[in-house]
Amino acid sequence: MGQNILVVLPHPDDEAFTVSGTLAKHIQNGAHVTFACLTLGEMGRNMGIPPFANRVTLPAIRKLELEESCRAIGIQDLRMLGFHDKMIEFEDPERLDDVIDALLKELRPSIVYTFYPGYSVHPDHDACGAAVVRTISRLPKDERPVVYCSAFSKNHQEAIGMPQVANDVKAFLKHKMASIEAHRSQFQAAELVGNKKLEDEEIKERFGTERFWIYPFE
Repeated sequence: MGQNILVVLPHPDDEAFTVSGTLAKHIQNGAHVTFACLTLGEMGRNMGIPPFANRVTLPAIRKLELEESCRAIGIQDLRMLGFHDKMIEFEDPERLDDVIDALLKELRPSIVYTFYPGYSVHPDHDACGAAVVRTISRLPKDERPVVYCSAFSKNHQEAIGMPQVANDVKAFLKHKMASIEAHRSQFQAAELVGNKKLEDEEIKERFGTERFWIYPFE
C-alpha cells in the first residue's frame, strides 16, 4: 500500500504551480493524495480574459476548475473546506487547527505539503502554512509527518536558506500544464506557454523543477 500524502493550501490554483508535478509523480509511484483546499478563491480579481465570470459566478467556476485540475494531476481525494477567501489570517485559530488535526488523524499522512509561513507572499498562504505547522507541532515527534513547504517571497532564501528538495518534474509537465490550464479564470495558458511544445527548453526550465523546504520543528 502506498503512502498517504496530505496537501493543505488555501486557494484553487495554488497546487498548479507549486506542487502539481510532484504530486503526479507521487501518484504514479502509488501514493494516495488528499488535497484540502481551504477556500474557493471567491475573492480573486481575475475573471478570465476576456471576462467570462463575475463576482456572483466566480466561486462555482473556480470549484469546477479545481476539480478539473485535480483530475489532471490524478488526485484521488479533494476536500473543499469552505473557509472564506482572503480571511484565513482572521479565522479562529482553534477552528482552523481542529479541521487540520481531524485530517491528520483520519489520513495519517507521512508527508504534508503546504506554504512556508512568513515566506509565501499572500496572507492566506502564510496563515495556512502557520496553521499546518502549529497543528503538527502539537503531535508527538514520532507521529509528525514530514512537512514540505513552498516559499517564494522576496529574499526568502536569505532567511530560510536553500531548498532541501528540488524535484525534477519534467516527465510530468503534461500533468502540470493541464493543471495550470484548468484554472482558466485565473491564467491564460497562451500567455504562459505561447505556442511552444512541452519539449521546449524554455518550458522545461520554467516549470520543470519544484522546490521545497522541510519545515524545521526543532
